[in-house]
Amino acid sequence: MTGRPPLGKGTAPPMPTAGEADVAPRERILAAIRAVPPGRVAGYGHIAHRAGLPGRARMVARVLRDHGDPALPWHRIVRSDGRIAFPAGSPGFEAQAGRLRAEGVAVVRGRVRMPVDDGLDAALWGPGAHG
Repeated sequence: MTGRPPLGKGTAPPMPTAGEADVAPRERILAAIRAVPPGRVAGYGHIAHRAGLPGRARMVARVLRDHGDPALPWHRIVRSDGRIAFPAGSPGFEAQAGRLRAEGVAVVRGRVRMPVDDGLDAALWGPGAHG
C-alpha cells in the first residue's frame, strides 16, 4: 500500500490495486497495524480506513482479538478518542498502557493524544504528530 498520496480529510480511501484486491481483509488490517511505527498510535477506524475498509472498525477489533501473532504491535491501536479499549485496571489495560509508555507515548487516565486529522499518513507518520 505504498506509493499512494496521503488521505485528506473527507477523502474516500483508495480502491485496492489489482494485487491488493486479492489480499484478504484480515491481512490488509494486519498490514495496516504493522505499519504504525513505534511511539505512534492509530484508532480502530483509522486502521480500517488505511486497509481500504472504511466503516469497519469493529472488524479491526475482531482481527486484533483473534490474530494470535505475538509480534503484532496491537498496543498501538486505541479508540478514536484516544482511550484504551480495555477496562481500566484490567490486565489488558495495564499491558497496553505499559507498552505504549515504553515507546514514549504519554498515557494519562487511560487516554493517549491522538494525531491531528489532516490526513492519515501525515497524522501517523508525519513529523510532530504527537508533539
